[in-house]
Amino acid sequence: MNPTIFSENAAGDLAFLLREITFSQLFVLADENTANSCLPRIQSVFPAETHYLTIQPGEKNKTIQTCTQIWASMTDAQLDRKALFLNLGGGVISDMGGFCASIYKRGIRFVNLPTTLLSQVDASVGGKLGVDFEGLKNHLGVFNEPETVIIAPEFLTTLPHNELRSGFAEIIKHGLIRDKAYFESLKFDYWAASNWTELIRHSVEIKKAVVQEDPRESGLRKILNFGHTIGHALETYYLDGPKHLLHGEAIAVGMICEAYLSKKKLNLSEADLRTIQTTFLKVYGKINIAAEDLEPVLNLCLQDKKNEGSTLMFSLLNSIGDCTYNIPVSREEILESIHYYQSLD
Repeated sequence: MNPTIFSENAAGDLAFLLREITFSQLFVLADENTANSCLPRIQSVFPAETHYLTIQPGEKNKTIQTCTQIWASMTDAQLDRKALFLNLGGGVISDMGGFCASIYKRGIRFVNLPTTLLSQVDASVGGKLGVDFEGLKNHLGVFNEPETVIIAPEFLTTLPHNELRSGFAEIIKHGLIRDKAYFESLKFDYWAASNWTELIRHSVEIKKAVVQEDPRESGLRKILNFGHTIGHALETYYLDGPKHLLHGEAIAVGMICEAYLSKKKLNLSEADLRTIQTTFLKVYGKINIAAEDLEPVLNLCLQDKKNEGSTLMFSLLNSIGDCTYNIPVSREEILESIHYYQSLD
């Protein structure tokens, strides 16, 4: 597994890394937000001949069409196989940039410098790379580890409130699936004042331990998808509309629905279900899922990568801190869980 650097000085640690790695050229991928807010903090340590590409931000641009733009820019820069690719951004940049680097000339090395809370605790750990295709999230992709990940909480000061809150959902998930004491230690009433450095370290440790046991997601690693089957379907369906949801906002809904399914299928206690739904409603509020949205959301669940043939397979909770996987769930049960969510105050 790639080394992770927890950094208190992104520019300094990046400068050291670039001195330690031998490479022919450096290519830096950013989006419009990170190019403006984050790149100026580190740009002074890059070689003079560095190549830069700035793309439009957001999940809606995480497509093969954008990859084609990236590969064309890499080709125009005449990058060879000893070039180094640096991803400066959130989960979209990490996923798509790593995917592009892994495909170009059958693969060049890449480094992730995640700039959002979500990407620091989740997207930059574990080597899952990919892009959305035909409206399906992460439908095309590969497993490939970055050379290094530099996690610098200093970049979190550039985030708007809703982006920080989005990342917090993955932190909550890590407690729910693997560490009850961690979940109980989180400060839901004043989450924005959390010690992010401490939480990021602990969440990364949880995810790394799971990934090391199951790097290719054939078993245990599936627990990291708790809340994501329904959550990804909602995120995808509302991506371009007025009800647009950030990743963490969508999986917050997904985790309530899938906690309900955990009670139904695995006898998760009523107390644990109430704790989970109270937590997410307190932090994220509630969204309205219209009746006409249900069928397309259910259809998107059918495309989830954990499914086996036409059987929908979920990762569900035995209890807070204990998650299992490969639990078959019917369309009717998914619909029931969404109706349950809609019934909550």
